[in-house]
Amino acid sequence: MLLTGFDLVEIDRIRTAMQRPRFCRRVLGEEEYHQLSLRGFPCQSVAASFCAKEAFGKALGTGISGFALAEVQLLRRENGSPYLVFSGRALRMVQKSNADFSVSITHTRLYAAAVVISETRQVSKGEGME
Repeated sequence: MLLTGFDLVEIDRIRTAMQRPRFCRRVLGEEEYHQLSLRGFPCQSVAASFCAKEAFGKALGTGISGFALAEVQLLRRENGSPYLVFSGRALRMVQKSNADFSVSITHTRLYAAAVVISETRQVSKGEGME
């Protein structure tokens, strides 16, 4: 089964939120924070991370309840392609969902957006039965 989550945010809204010292620490996971700090915390990239977390919750079917935003990290590979990493309650929810998640992000001067696709893995006969 495929599920899709989408989110769009005004970059100025995130820029304003970033003026509060704890915003990035509350919303970003440790590695995500580190990657963005190396790039000087560009507002559009922080906004894309925020969107990815919201889109993940929608693709999971829970919205952003049941996990902390920092437990879902939008990271980038060396070639720049984005991927999601989970920890804590978000990781447990992902494991329970038996799904793989993929993410795509984009931004313009005014908006950032993210799409997350959730694909449920087929359980083989006898797998997962105890």
